[in-house]
Amino acid sequence: MLKQRSITAAILLPIILLAVWFGNPWFGVFIAAVALVATLEFYGMVTISGKGHPLTRFGLLWAVALTLSPLSLHYHLSINLLPIIMSVAVVISLVLTLIHSQRETAFQDWAWTVAGVLYVGWMLSYWLNLNILDDGRNWVYLALLTIFANDTGAYFIGRKWGRHKLAPATSPGKTWEGAMGGLLSSIAGAVAVFLLLNLFCTFSLLYWQLILLACLISLFAQLGDIVESLLKRNLEAKDAGNLLPGHGGALDRLDSLIFVAPMVYYYVIWVVG
Repeated sequence: MLKQRSITAAILLPIILLAVWFGNPWFGVFIAAVALVATLEFYGMVTISGKGHPLTRFGLLWAVALTLSPLSLHYHLSINLLPIIMSVAVVISLVLTLIHSQRETAFQDWAWTVAGVLYVGWMLSYWLNLNILDDGRNWVYLALLTIFANDTGAYFIGRKWGRHKLAPATSPGKTWEGAMGGLLSSIAGAVAVFLLLNLFCTFSLLYWQLILLACLISLFAQLGDIVESLLKRNLEAKDAGNLLPGHGGALDRLDSLIFVAPMVYYYVIWVVG
């Protein structure tokens, strides 16, 4: 398992770093592709569980459109696409539900469709929002690599010293020791990434802001992981998919990224300024 996880991470990490480096539209295309796969996995879990039959094909289009909506600001289009996408998609999805769903399951089919769009498409769109800010590339690198540091620290320290369960009913593999290991790893990782970025460019951030951000990233990353575990347990699924050997599906690797992106975006706007 560890060998598979390491090989998969070694392949994915350069791809992710290059996508961030080349910026938009390539970064947007990469995030949209990830959102497409993760949303498909989400709908697959729902369908297999028998708890609903989401409008998969339309939901995928909706999720991708929502993910890419921040690019309208990046390219200075005269119109904000987000309200149009949401309004049109809600109407179309309800009409499709009327046509395709049985009366007894119509609401839950539509609700699962919207849940996948919001949980994956809407939340991942914040990576594009973050990217188009001033120093956006640096913020994305800092957030992503801090998440990776958190996940790595939580995994190894939890395996070696984990004794006290963090959320036994939802995610029995998580421990308080692993959570603290992730927190400390996040702080160390964030400081290392910040110093490395400043070797190549000027990236201004006070150290108290950096350490607070690292703590928040660790908290939101681990919270996102537990929430995805709750969803999988409700849908009676061990993993969201099997796309990534040693990791499960794309959604299993995105769980910590989903909550972090909006938090970092608003942290930059409201705290860093």
